[in-house]
Amino acid sequence: MKIDKAETHKTFIQLLKYGVIGLSNTFITWIAFFVLNSLLGVPYMLSNAVGYVLGVVNSFIWNRTWVFKAKSDIKREAVLFVVGFLLCYGLQSIVSVIMLEGFDMKHFTLSWIPKAGQNITMLVAMVFYTLANYIYNRCVTFKEK
Repeated sequence: MKIDKAETHKTFIQLLKYGVIGLSNTFITWIAFFVLNSLLGVPYMLSNAVGYVLGVVNSFIWNRTWVFKAKSDIKREAVLFVVGFLLCYGLQSIVSVIMLEGFDMKHFTLSWIPKAGQNITMLVAMVFYTLANYIYNRCVTFKEK
């Protein structure tokens, strides 16, 4: 099996860009979640959903234009992107429920972080979301023709 160095380099650069956008999405999502949940007392799942919606808008714009440099029909890509978001968000929600209920993270506290268990759960579940979302968007939404 021969490895195509140009394709490997392209994938590496794409992953780096995806990581940069992912960090900005994570920051946007988590800040919204933290403010809503920890400071304003909005329930976990609603805070989580609002944070993810803000992050996904940022994600679509930057992934389409900068990471994957898509040139296909924007409406089609937007629909596929939302489908991918919903699938990956479902995975993230399952991980959250397992951690919060199964591992009782909702009662984990640290004196310096309000609702520490919920914040830790959010960050761990984001890892699952991010990996699944990259694979989906690369192979489905922004697949090169």
